[in-house]
Amino acid sequence: MKKFFNVSFLLVLAFSLALVGCGGKTAAPSTDKPAASEAPKSDNSGKDFKFGMVTDVGGVNDKSFNQSAWEALQQIKKETGAEVKYLESKSEADFASNTNQFVKGNYNLTWGIGMLLDKAVKDAATQNPNAKLAMIDNVVELPNVQSVTFAEQEGSYLVGIVAGMTTKTNKVGFVGGMKIPVISRFHAGFVAGVKAANPKAEVLINYAGDFGKPDVGKAAAASLYNSGADIIFHAAGGTGNGVFNEAKDRLKAGKKVWVIGVDKDQSIEFGADVTLTSMIKRVDQAVHKVTKEVIDGKFAGGTTTVLGLKDQGVGISDTSRKTLPADVVKAVDDAAAKIVSGEIKVPADVQ
Repeated sequence: MKKFFNVSFLLVLAFSLALVGCGGKTAAPSTDKPAASEAPKSDNSGKDFKFGMVTDVGGVNDKSFNQSAWEALQQIKKETGAEVKYLESKSEADFASNTNQFVKGNYNLTWGIGMLLDKAVKDAATQNPNAKLAMIDNVVELPNVQSVTFAEQEGSYLVGIVAGMTTKTNKVGFVGGMKIPVISRFHAGFVAGVKAANPKAEVLINYAGDFGKPDVGKAAAASLYNSGADIIFHAAGGTGNGVFNEAKDRLKAGKKVWVIGVDKDQSIEFGADVTLTSMIKRVDQAVHKVTKEVIDGKFAGGTTTVLGLKDQGVGISDTSRKTLPADVVKAVDDAAAKIVSGEIKVPADVQ
């Protein structure tokens, strides 16, 4: 009897303490997942907003520039409940009609993604002064347009260092989309970085003349590889996908060559077996930031933002920091610090 009493007393005491710890209420088992594993939830701050994006001819699934911008708008939708939509331009003739479709549809912000859309954005903004538009890679000096450009030459200098220190043939290549100022910045920075790291290296150049033709990019890459280049940096949007295709075909045939990707970490799409590194250009961050500012009532029309190394707007991919030799990563970081401090001035134009 005494043993039973002691056990009962201990059970009652334990139960009472549990009640005290729960504020006098029994606690239900928790079904919450750790916060870090939860997907972003909409705060509905943008549920009455509409955002449109017009691509250049590379298309929304170009694996680099346009895709990065679209992913940013999709993130805005998840976070705020806003409506987002894109229109693909099959040719330059579509730029104006696609831009005007969003403007006439009373979208809260219309994005022109790519330098070639500058005239379409400028015309639409001029004819619709109450509309808000934003431009990537070109400057439209109007009070209802916010422009964002990048110091592509700075990030390209860094991947040029990687190429110069990695090449075994002392020949590397560059495939550009079109001969326009933004691609010239990629071209100039890359050549300067290669030469700084390896004065003996030769840089072979091939312009494809288009941003949306992978077959043309593949042929351009084949020509450069056949000429002895063992690394190619592309700044060609969807055309650059063909550079990766050529490298993968050669790898299957037992010939190891490298590609340096652009805009996004392209090793995720094409594999680390052919992707040496990527020149990251944070189009996604720029699109997300400006779009969110519209929701918050802070649209900065009439301004231009230039994003470079000091803003973390360009750089090399994080994944390649784990695969590149330590001395190459150190050389990249040392050069980046000198660019930010002003000790290294990277040319923005082809010499």
